[in-house]
Amino acid sequence: MKQLRFALLRHGVTAWNTEKRIQGRTDISIRPETADWYRQHRLPAKWANVPWFSSPLSRTRETADALGIRAVATEPAFIEMDWGTWEGEKLSDLRARMGEDLRDNEDRGLDFRPDEGESPREVLNRVATFLKDCDLPEFGAVTHKGVIRAVYAAARGWDMMGKIPDKLDWHCLQVFQYSEDVGFSVEALNVPLVPAQESA
Repeated sequence: MKQLRFALLRHGVTAWNTEKRIQGRTDISIRPETADWYRQHRLPAKWANVPWFSSPLSRTRETADALGIRAVATEPAFIEMDWGTWEGEKLSDLRARMGEDLRDNEDRGLDFRPDEGESPREVLNRVATFLKDCDLPEFGAVTHKGVIRAVYAAARGWDMMGKIPDKLDWHCLQVFQYSEDVGFSVEALNVPLVPAQESA
């Protein structure tokens, strides 16, 4: 039975993150001070020598570069959830404008869908399709919050309703396993990056 281990890392902070704007597929670079922080850190030793992927968006490649991850391959399966016409908006503004309609949509959990966008379930399905075709026993990917939350939800048995069962630290690796028989499972959450001098 094929079983994969993979680590997911969210990209560094962008200006839109600090402004609480929905990014989705909009291509925004990480902030210079964010890049500086990642340049002072490295992957944990057990993940330093596995193949790494990044989403096609520049904020993931910039994060990988700052961390010193070598030979990163771009993989469309790890691109952020498509937020359609809501990209650039603030969720607080959408809630004020859309009211109960947005609440009803959010109550759909994994099937929540922004206007002209995609659902977390669809994000999960494209990641699963990649994993089914993947012949690597271990790999890492620099990706996005929406992707990690969708994988986490499947691995944890969370329907994305109510409060998330675990607090995810977005500066850390989230490690999962996948097999076609069992599906997704959690191996380790919040595995910290290490200071660059300790990995030298």
